[in-house]
Amino acid sequence: MNMAPTSAPAQEPRWLTDEEQRVWRSYIEAATLLEDHLDRQLQRDAGMPHIYYGLLVKLAECPRRRLRMTELARHAKITRSRLSHAIARLEKNGWVRREDCPSDKRGQFAVLTDEGYEVLSRTAPGHVAAVRQAVFERLSPAQQRSLGEIMRIIAEGLQPSEAGADLPWLR
Repeated sequence: MNMAPTSAPAQEPRWLTDEEQRVWRSYIEAATLLEDHLDRQLQRDAGMPHIYYGLLVKLAECPRRRLRMTELARHAKITRSRLSHAIARLEKNGWVRREDCPSDKRGQFAVLTDEGYEVLSRTAPGHVAAVRQAVFERLSPAQQRSLGEIMRIIAEGLQPSEAGADLPWLR
C-alpha cells in the first residue's frame, strides 16, 4: 500500500490580462520615477533622502515633536533596524536626538531638534513644489480624487489586521 501523500493538482496561475499588465507596469514605472524625482530634489536641497524627510515631517506633526521609535517605524512602514540607522544619520546631522522612555526601560523616543525643524521648514516649500509639479499639476481634480481613493483602497487591503502579522516595523 502506497502511503505517499497525495497533492492537489497544480492550479494554473491567473495571469494578468494585457490591460492589467499595462496598468501594473505603468504604476511600477510611475512609482519608481516619482520616488527617484523626490529623492533627487531632497538630496539637492537638503542632503537627505525622501525617507528621512518623511521621518522629520512625522516628528514635526507630533506633540513636543517626539514619538516612540516603534511608532515612528510603524508610520514610516520600515523595519526598526532601518529606522535606527536613519535616526543615527539624522542625529549625526543634529536634526534628531533620542531620549529614553521613562515608563519603559527598553523604549526610546525620537525627538526633532530645533535645527531639524529649521531644515524641515527650509526644505518643505521645494518639496511641496516638486510633489505638486510631479503629481497634482498633471491630474484633474477628479483624477486626484480617484487616485486618492485607489491608493487608500490598496493601502487598506495591505494592512494586516490579524495579531502576529509579519510587519516590517515589528522586525
